[in-house]
Amino acid sequence: MSGAMLTGAVLAQPAAVSQSQFVNTLMPQPAQLSVNSGGLDISHGVGISLDKFHDDRLDNAVAWARERLQEQTGTLMQAGAASVVISADGPGQAVQGLDEDESYTLDITTQSAHLHAATDVGAMRGLETLLQLVQSDGNGFWLPMVSIQDAPRFKWRGLMIDCSRHFEPVGVIERTLDAMAAVKMNVFHWHLSDDQGFRIESKIYPKLTGMGSDGQFYTQEQAKEIVAYASGLGIRVVPEFDIPGHSTSWVVGYPDLASATGPFTIERHFGVFDPVMDPTRETTYAFLDKFVGEMADIFPDAYMHIGGDENNGVEWKKNPRIQAFMHDHNLKDTVSLQAYFNQKLLQILKKHGKQMIGWDEVLTPDLPKDVVVQSWRGVDSLAAGAKQGYTGILSAGYYLDHMDPASTHYSVDPVPANTDLTPVQAARVLGGEACMWSEYVEPRTIDSRIWPRTAAIAERLWSPRTVNSVDDMYRRLSVESLRLEELGLTHISQEEASLRALAGTQQIDALRPLAAVLEPVNFDTRSHWAETHGVTTLSPLNQLVDALPPDPPSRHDFGDLVSTYLQDPVAHHEEEAALAATFRSWSPSPQMMELLSSSPQLAEALPRALQLTELGTLGLEALNYLSSGLPAAPGWKAQKLAILDNAEKPVALTRFTVLKPLRDLVNEVR
Repeated sequence: MSGAMLTGAVLAQPAAVSQSQFVNTLMPQPAQLSVNSGGLDISHGVGISLDKFHDDRLDNAVAWARERLQEQTGTLMQAGAASVVISADGPGQAVQGLDEDESYTLDITTQSAHLHAATDVGAMRGLETLLQLVQSDGNGFWLPMVSIQDAPRFKWRGLMIDCSRHFEPVGVIERTLDAMAAVKMNVFHWHLSDDQGFRIESKIYPKLTGMGSDGQFYTQEQAKEIVAYASGLGIRVVPEFDIPGHSTSWVVGYPDLASATGPFTIERHFGVFDPVMDPTRETTYAFLDKFVGEMADIFPDAYMHIGGDENNGVEWKKNPRIQAFMHDHNLKDTVSLQAYFNQKLLQILKKHGKQMIGWDEVLTPDLPKDVVVQSWRGVDSLAAGAKQGYTGILSAGYYLDHMDPASTHYSVDPVPANTDLTPVQAARVLGGEACMWSEYVEPRTIDSRIWPRTAAIAERLWSPRTVNSVDDMYRRLSVESLRLEELGLTHISQEEASLRALAGTQQIDALRPLAAVLEPVNFDTRSHWAETHGVTTLSPLNQLVDALPPDPPSRHDFGDLVSTYLQDPVAHHEEEAALAATFRSWSPSPQMMELLSSSPQLAEALPRALQLTELGTLGLEALNYLSSGLPAAPGWKAQKLAILDNAEKPVALTRFTVLKPLRDLVNEVR
């Protein structure tokens, strides 16, 4: 976010605007939208004024919007510039919280645009909508005549980034925050400690980063800057310090916290490990009391996340002293012992003005009702908590590292249409969070793993439940992806940059037909491979799988093309021609084979190139049968389905995006 403060508007009679039809590419879709013909000409620039309240945050937001409008339209404000008036009634909350008013209205006529909001945060959300409304044609740029009344469906619309397993520099965090604001997300959940690294400076306990971070951590000053940067965008920052399990990086420097005897070393692998804090010692809570107090001064948000997940209890079961403590305190199992720990920790958090958030495992029968439960187990688990009186947020279905397509995430609703929750219970569901766990991401690739799929999740959490067309979502997502790239994200450009690095040449056109129909395997498949191949946090992430984005355009576009063609194979000649051209492009050229053979990392994908030839031949043959209406030769269908079955198997940690539509083609052949 940058730019100087705007002080006033240039008011002038606008020129006639083109009557081109408004194309709605808004993401997320507003709660209410009405459209009239015509619009406001902005070909001569836009003057923006604040006619009521303003503060530094809103002034900076307006300046940033003006700068982006100039980039979009390529015009500076000049005579005849359009007028946008922003009326904000007052500031948002001093420390943004759950009850922040993010609503706004936006009315655009042929004369001007008027944005009204109760708070500066609402005005900022409206500005993002205004920027997405810009239309263009051969005559210039314009804003359509619309009337919008908008407010989010859910209060909590978050993104979690794990910076422990792989550290992400400040620049990555800031550009991620810019993108979050663009799609109206409002919570950055910052996972700062885990077995693989402790990522924020503690001046009280310097060994946390001194021995637990490999020198990769955020200073307190950097953390405060990120909190301020996020606040300037209307985004809260909720830190997570994962305890009592996932705590190896804590006990490396402070082994007295542990339930077993050290020494300990930072974990280089991924998974669930034994080190866990000792909940029976008062010294553990004294340590945490000082630490939480120190972090509370850095993170002003009302909430602090304590993790609480995946404690296997091994060290508690092996320690005779801890077992004796459990017996003396009538704690029947390690789950009960962790509940004891959570109760003690909850009092520490309250002492420092914080409310607790934890993963599903913190939900035990005696958990106080003011603890927020983050569900990785699913909608049913979230609903069960709501029925018991707990507020919660959903993450199951929004795990970005699983490499699911945007359509899968889009179909997951924190409160689905078939819910049996009462209105009071449903109100306890605060919203959801996309999760970017970082086993297999680093600064070069993280943008492509988060974006643009997270924009689809953002819409699910902002827009009405009835906004649910997958086809329309993908249509708008393709445009939003370009807008996000304009903010400085690298989710599009990273693929070609990585392919150039792998091939050792700028001439990578020959690789594109293959790369376009491949994507990474799912998390479980990659994790199994990593385990058998000795992959650690220090292993380079520089294979073909790391270059490929999840859910590339080919997945939806090819499926849509096949679906349309199959509605009437004899009559849909344009679709048939487009499919035939695609299938012919799948025949590997000598240049493709040479590029694949010349790079050790790319050579692993040679079998994929050969399979692509088979898939192209299969497709052409299916088109011939379907368009002619002739039956297939005996045994043809079984043979082709076997080819598809073989292509389903992972190769070089990649999978084809086009197999399901191809299977549909084959199965339609008589």
